[in-house]
Amino acid sequence: MRLAGAAVRRIWTVELRPQPGGCALVCVRCGAHTPLPAASARSAALEHLACHARGDALPAHLRTCQCRTQGCPWHPRHRGCAGPVRLALTRDRGGRVWRLADACGACAAATGDTAVVPDTLLAALPPAASPPAAAREPRRPDGDERRRVREMLTYLATALPRSASPAARLLALQCALRAGADGLVRMPAGLLRGMRLRGRSEVWDELAEGHWLRVPDLRSAPVQVQVLDYAVRDQTPGRTARRRAAHWALSPCPLDVRRDTPSTTRLVALALAAHLSPGPAHTADMEELGRLCGHTSHQTAELLDRLVATGSLAFWRQGGELGEVTWALAGQRPQAPGVVRELLR
Repeated sequence: MRLAGAAVRRIWTVELRPQPGGCALVCVRCGAHTPLPAASARSAALEHLACHARGDALPAHLRTCQCRTQGCPWHPRHRGCAGPVRLALTRDRGGRVWRLADACGACAAATGDTAVVPDTLLAALPPAASPPAAAREPRRPDGDERRRVREMLTYLATALPRSASPAARLLALQCALRAGADGLVRMPAGLLRGMRLRGRSEVWDELAEGHWLRVPDLRSAPVQVQVLDYAVRDQTPGRTARRRAAHWALSPCPLDVRRDTPSTTRLVALALAAHLSPGPAHTADMEELGRLCGHTSHQTAELLDRLVATGSLAFWRQGGELGEVTWALAGQRPQAPGVVRELLR
């Protein structure tokens, strides 16, 4: 709410300070100073921030861009505030400081090491006030699954280590969307074979080294996985809707990609499919695509060329002051001559 014409401050910051045997979580807002083992520090920081955000919930129409109210000090200059106000999670000082704050879409996109926290990851209502399961999971069109995958990719771009490989990111996406409230996931052998990850222990080791999950026993069937990321455990809607999104991510219709395609190319294809818009031509920010996939812009461009060469895309081009990528799916190249000239000029 607003008091005396001032906007309510919705910025929460925690710092992870090294100390013997681990580190200490220090919260600027509540004054918490909690010793933690190093292995669980990041998950504890995200959980602490989420508790503050849920406890200080505000209606959407009362929320303002906190970056703008501070004079936009968190990012380089850009064209100004724009887009809906959402919670933005920022990692600073190599992961020693984490900030959660309301920010508009333009400020969040311009701030480094920042991801928009999906509503599906941060429920504003406490569990006791949640609607019945039947009311929580209405069946919606394909765009619902696309949105959930896009939001989860955005979150994982910040939650996972920068060094995480495309295969590890695809595996983390499936685990995050399939996880229960206790963080447990059952990964069938057929699913891992379909993803060409069956028996690839090095991919699990990547996520375990980032303290995102515990290395499971890969000899069991199905593989039982324990996810350590507390933000992933606190998701809405329910598991059934999220499993539909996980299934869509394996074959992101209508972008046709062969199952034997390398993980690097499949991840870029999934990111493109998650950004589809109405009409024959689609756009996305090149840097954002690279951040979702853990690639540089140059690597992303090479992979887009590969999708054109394999027939998944009709074309792609980059242009404009904001570095936007425009592409069309195979068989959906715009037919109107004026549109074609504009896209290909």
